[in-house]
Amino acid sequence: MEPSGRFRRNSRSSIYPYPDNVPLFQFAAADCRLRFRARTSAEVVVPELIAHRGYPLHYPENSLLGIEAAIHAGARYVEVDVQLTRDEVPVLFHDLALERVCGVPGTVYELGFAALRRLHAGEYERFGYRYAQLRVAALSELAELLEHYPGVTAFVELKTESLARFGITAMLNRVHRALGKATRQCVLISYDLKALRAAHALGPIGAVIDRWRSRRSALLKQLNPEYLFCDVAGLPRFGRLRFQKARLAVFEVTDARLAFRLARRGATLVETFAIGELRAELELLAAKADEKL
Repeated sequence: MEPSGRFRRNSRSSIYPYPDNVPLFQFAAADCRLRFRARTSAEVVVPELIAHRGYPLHYPENSLLGIEAAIHAGARYVEVDVQLTRDEVPVLFHDLALERVCGVPGTVYELGFAALRRLHAGEYERFGYRYAQLRVAALSELAELLEHYPGVTAFVELKTESLARFGITAMLNRVHRALGKATRQCVLISYDLKALRAAHALGPIGAVIDRWRSRRSALLKQLNPEYLFCDVAGLPRFGRLRFQKARLAVFEVTDARLAFRLARRGATLVETFAIGELRAELELLAAKADEKL
């Protein structure tokens, strides 16, 4: 069972149930124009930011509410995670287990979409009842949201648990169908290099690694991905960061000075849970650096 109907962003009767205590963001598509471009000077290199799972500092992760809030905060890039339900509906969900986000035992692929949709996805341990009405979002709903923001690119991570459970072909077919026209605004990323090899036929791809040394993989070199994502904890302490012609994205970063250092080393993209705060700190530090020139 997949969701039907348009994603009505400015309506309380939306197929995605926004909580009544949280205002809806009502902005035209033009508002998503990039207002924070990478720039260079003699003193500072400013990376572009990726909203990691939306805006988890203030909203439940992978929620449409958090994703739209991140876009309003200036995000040109967002990142989401995709798992498949038992009936193979792609949903925005990071963990295999339901406990952390939904507060119940079990796994995503043990439930059909209709059953999963009945669960609360408000991350009670972090937010209490504030987002109690949020439900797990379908990937197709993200696709509808992206139509309102044509300047935004979404990195869609194919989770390895679902790839192993349902197979590469099945997952790619389901994801491609759910994205529809929004495919042109999306980049499929994954730790699974075999899945990326198949996904490359659909468009640009991004490989995800935890350790910088993993870039030496023969298969990764053959893939020649457009993007390479690496955990900041797995990077060497010094030296230039470069891999073929790929744009390097580093996760998870919340410190502006660290983001500057990474940009100087070659990371053109920085992924963060705190998109608004990090963006503001980067702009402040960049302005101070410009004043000294």
